[in-house]
Amino acid sequence: MAHATLTLTMPESIWIQQISTDFPESSFRVLAAVPGSDTGFALVRIVGSAVPDVVEAMEEHPQITELTLAQWSDDEATVHFETTAPLLLFSARESGMPIELPVEIVDGEATIDVTGSRERLAELAEQLKNFGLQYRIEHVRERLHESQLLSDRQLEVIVAAVEAGYYDTPRRSSLTELADRLDIAKSTCSETLHRAEEAIVKRFVEDIPSVSDGEEPFEETAAST
Repeated sequence: MAHATLTLTMPESIWIQQISTDFPESSFRVLAAVPGSDTGFALVRIVGSAVPDVVEAMEEHPQITELTLAQWSDDEATVHFETTAPLLLFSARESGMPIELPVEIVDGEATIDVTGSRERLAELAEQLKNFGLQYRIEHVRERLHESQLLSDRQLEVIVAAVEAGYYDTPRRSSLTELADRLDIAKSTCSETLHRAEEAIVKRFVEDIPSVSDGEEPFEETAAST
């Protein structure tokens, strides 16, 4: 399974691009969304200094066919609405790739996270293009389950180390005491811990977008399918 973070630029012809660029200081946080046959429904939280004006612009936009206020204040509102232009939802539906919520949209750009096979990611890229959505890839990486990250033995030793207080400050257990607890040699305990720590630290660093520069380009993935 691959996990990708994308930044999308909305087409100028749709309501969210027009309204979010008219009010660039406001953010639109999509909390829930579902596509219909020809329309889409969403629950969105709007935050900014011009919330009343944003809501009014949404109510007056022809692509918003229904709007209900769920929560309201001067600088925040939660609205449920129906739109005839749910391009993100349609792209996800046609590609079979669900988009992880929430989705943040600011000044015409949306940041989305998706997880699936590389074939599905490539299909999502194709559907985004079909619906006129420009995108850039922030990062793509393989997402492994915890059981795939560590071996059973490494997981056992790491859990025992945490429970014994080996990682506490100050430590409540020495390496020798931990090895005795596990009934293994001290050198074996040390090597197993090191391998587990290496896997965990490398995975943590991979999750930091600014240092994930060695990923396979998304465009190459799409082109290869």
